[in-house]
Amino acid sequence: MVENLERWLRGERAKLSKHVKVAKAIDYLLSADHWPGFTRFLDDGRVCLSNNAAERSLRGVALGRKSWLFAGSERGGQRAAAMYTLIGTAKLNGIDPQAWLADVIARISDLPVSRLPALLPWNWQKPAASSAEAA
Repeated sequence: MVENLERWLRGERAKLSKHVKVAKAIDYLLSADHWPGFTRFLDDGRVCLSNNAAERSLRGVALGRKSWLFAGSERGGQRAAAMYTLIGTAKLNGIDPQAWLADVIARISDLPVSRLPALLPWNWQKPAASSAEAA
């Protein structure tokens, strides 16, 4: 099917002027830089045919784009970037970022510096439910 698609695209491209937008799109896809990436899924079943997962993961950043203008300063922007990194890392590790942050904020001041790595998302263990929560 992919070979037929490539043949068809090349045939249709030959009929088009180089100034037509569709011709530019076909040229882009068929270029040596892009066609191998487009067909990579044929060799590796783990490769997704769309970038929807990546788009969804960046949606929060895109939605908040105007808000980032109000970080207050370059330092505020750096802090926001650090928080986004930690929240994203928590999500990638299958952890609810809100629960993780709440627990880390509650425990961090009582923890010796040597034990801080235990609070990182990839090491974090959800605290056991207290007897009041279990009842």
